[in-house]
Amino acid sequence: MKLFLKGERCYGPKCAIEKRNYFPGQHGKTARPRKLMGYGLQLREKQRVKRIYGVLERQFRRYFEKAAHMKGVVGENLLALLERRLDNVIYRAGMGTSRPQARQIVRHGHIEVNGQKADIPSYLVKPGDVVQIREKSRGHSGITASVEATSHSSAPGWMEVDREKLSVKVIGMPRRDELVQIPINEQLIVELYSR
Repeated sequence: MKLFLKGERCYGPKCAIEKRNYFPGQHGKTARPRKLMGYGLQLREKQRVKRIYGVLERQFRRYFEKAAHMKGVVGENLLALLERRLDNVIYRAGMGTSRPQARQIVRHGHIEVNGQKADIPSYLVKPGDVVQIREKSRGHSGITASVEATSHSSAPGWMEVDREKLSVKVIGMPRRDELVQIPINEQLIVELYSR
């Protein structure tokens, strides 16, 4: 399944899924896909969400525990927490063509939140926060190229994006219907961790 991990490359013919749409290894072309049931299906869904957001197991587990203690549906809370990460906000605002690139932009100190420098990708933004590119980094070639490449895409409804000022204002919490473009069954993840 295509997870769109490589940014613009995933939309063109250079995408790995387009080139080789079969299992890896010597017998990949002739191998028949195994039917996944129960635990395998739940594990595959969890691994897929972890890979999409670029989160390791221990951190993902903490997000799940935090979501379980929040009010509301656990699966939706989990996806909302992952969506509110600073690196994901930069990606969804169009300042990075992929989540790994957005993570690198954050780690290299090009971002400030409410006027303060922020270089931690897992920082959780909240409604009212203003995220913007730092004044020194506005002419950065990678950031300007990303903004131009993603100018056709629209931002989700829980954030206001100003492409001229390179800033994002978080106006609300992410809702389930505006989260990810890839179909995710978060109930399988809840069932896996509830074992």
